[in-house]
Amino acid sequence: MKKVKLNKEEQDILNAYESGEFESVMTDERKESIEQIAAATFKKDKRINIRLSGRDLSAIQRRALEEGIPYQTLVTSILHKYVSGSLYDATANKSN
Repeated sequence: MKKVKLNKEEQDILNAYESGEFESVMTDERKESIEQIAAATFKKDKRINIRLSGRDLSAIQRRALEEGIPYQTLVTSILHKYVSGSLYDATANKSN
C-alpha cells in the first residue's frame, strides 16, 4: 500500500485525531448539505458505451483491483477528475 504524503495542515489534523484532541464542528445542517451535494455529484443517470483495446481494459481492471474498486468506478472517477480539471494530460501541451 502506498504511503500518502501529507502537508503540514493535514499532518496536524491527523496528529490531533490520533491523540484524541480533534473535535468535529460539523453541524447537522452542514452535514445534510454535504450529503446532498455528494449524492448529486455521484448520481449516475447516463450510460455510455465505449470500445477499448483488450490491453487497455486489462490494465484498467488490474489497476482497479489494486485500488480495491470495480473497474467501472475507476473509469468514472478518472473521467470525473478530467472534466472537473483535477486530472489532465501532462503530455498534451509539450512542444516537440
